[in-house]
Amino acid sequence: MKDYVEVAEELGLPVILALAEVHLEFITLEEAAYFGKFYAEKVNVPVVLHLDHGMTPSIIKKAIDVGFTSVMIDASQDDFETNVKKTKEIIEYAHPRGVVVEAEIGHVGSGVNYENHEETDSQYTTVEDAVKFVEETNVDSLAISIGTAHGMYKGVPKINFDRLQEIASAIPTPLVLHGGSSSGDENLNQCGLKGISKINIFSDLINAAQDGIIQENPTNYLDLKKVASKSMKNCLRHYYEVFNTQQIL
Repeated sequence: MKDYVEVAEELGLPVILALAEVHLEFITLEEAAYFGKFYAEKVNVPVVLHLDHGMTPSIIKKAIDVGFTSVMIDASQDDFETNVKKTKEIIEYAHPRGVVVEAEIGHVGSGVNYENHEETDSQYTTVEDAVKFVEETNVDSLAISIGTAHGMYKGVPKINFDRLQEIASAIPTPLVLHGGSSSGDENLNQCGLKGISKINIFSDLINAAQDGIIQENPTNYLDLKKVASKSMKNCLRHYYEVFNTQQIL
């Protein structure tokens, strides 16, 4: 967290600190909320503490209770109506508490099999579904599937920019892109220009730390942490430039 907030302050740009539900084995919601708020108070840029890919309603609600300012309900693998129902349940809990909600339609799968895109489980979000989902839920932001996948790719992702622009033109809701890592700088830059408001990066940041450690071969734990920190900061600076991130005035 500290590294990301420091880069955001250095550049004068907002940052979203995201913790996925599947990573709660490494840090608790209470710990994440404490440190997130601690570092946010040290800087003069907007800092959002976000629960990513929340699958369990009780965990999402607990995140809200302990101080997360944004949560994601990921029911994208459910049928449309179930997704709507689960999303509305979280919104009804979050909005009165001043917390914004992200949802997802059109499942974003894994990049492992991306070499043959037809064989992945990623499904493009339709314009009709996006419009209907927003109308029925009043969700604050919407993650859509336009060709990216989670994790790293064997092949090169082919982004459906036409679909992105169609959805962006049809709804006023900010759009989210999951699976940004290794999607290609030009692809991500164009996503930002053509309608995506939030791009998720995880694997590239972690891999940057790993690559830095391999290259510099630190001989003790403290030096290892310094190398990892420097590498992740450089990766984040790079993506701020790629995304053409704007200040929030």
